[in-house]
Amino acid sequence: MTARSQAIQEALSGMDIGKILYDEPMSRHASLKLGGRVDALVMIESEGQLGEVIQRLKAGNIPFMPVGNLTNIIVRDGGYRGVMLWMHGLDQVACEAEEGGQYFIRAQAGVGLSRVVGLAAAEELTGLEFCTGIPGSVGGAVWMNAGAYGAEIKDVVSSVTVIDGRGEKKTLRREEIAFAYRRSNLPADVMVCKACFILKKGSEAQIRERMSQIMKWRQEKHPLQYPSAGSVFKNLPGLPAGKLIEELGLKGMRRGDAQVSKQHANFIINKGRGTAQDVLTLISLIQEKARKERGVELETEVMIIGEKP
Repeated sequence: MTARSQAIQEALSGMDIGKILYDEPMSRHASLKLGGRVDALVMIESEGQLGEVIQRLKAGNIPFMPVGNLTNIIVRDGGYRGVMLWMHGLDQVACEAEEGGQYFIRAQAGVGLSRVVGLAAAEELTGLEFCTGIPGSVGGAVWMNAGAYGAEIKDVVSSVTVIDGRGEKKTLRREEIAFAYRRSNLPADVMVCKACFILKKGSEAQIRERMSQIMKWRQEKHPLQYPSAGSVFKNLPGLPAGKLIEELGLKGMRRGDAQVSKQHANFIINKGRGTAQDVLTLISLIQEKARKERGVELETEVMIIGEKP
């Protein structure tokens, strides 16, 4: 066990906590099937536990960050020096109806979006169909204001409960969050632990037809047969990033086992033994060519963290 892992173990000693994986390769968990080792991957089981873990790690001056389904993240090959708080244990989701015909789904941060979308359809509630096929969790979707097919999380979220850097919980109304394209602008020291979505009553047949249509589009356009982290770059105003990358002649470009997908140029896929550096090299080459030939800056949608090898 490394000195950092030892410090983490001491900081969390005596806690009734979920499983902790020390010096854990992120290639075992990330959707891209690559990435270096994290000092500790801590399985969070409750909001109260999350608050206490944050307090202890802050007191020990140990870096930490929350992760959900690890579908939108690249950990450099040198790994992440600190603790990843895996929110899988925050998995409660429920539907509520209030007087006046308002319907809500309350879901903790670790709940997969697919579960929320499925519950909404079963309850004949419309508004979340655009999330069909998005592989992330509620926490990540809120943090990055996930969106697709003309809609975004900000359009359906009513409130977000967060835990701040002191381990204290507070609930923010939609109006208090400065959502923007692919970001929530939440303070850097808070973690999403729950979200409330406000939906409308609809026709289950129409809802499921829309979901089926979106899933068909995804299967036709996206390289779902290979590991990926979803869309790599944010779209430019009036110009999808994938279209720009294709126009630059970079579709199919490969470095090691990482490749710009021939099916959708805004996806970088792992064709077997790709490394984080392979992917980051492709990202840099794409950004450089876009800057040089089009005079535009392509900003990544995926989160890139960790140390260089």
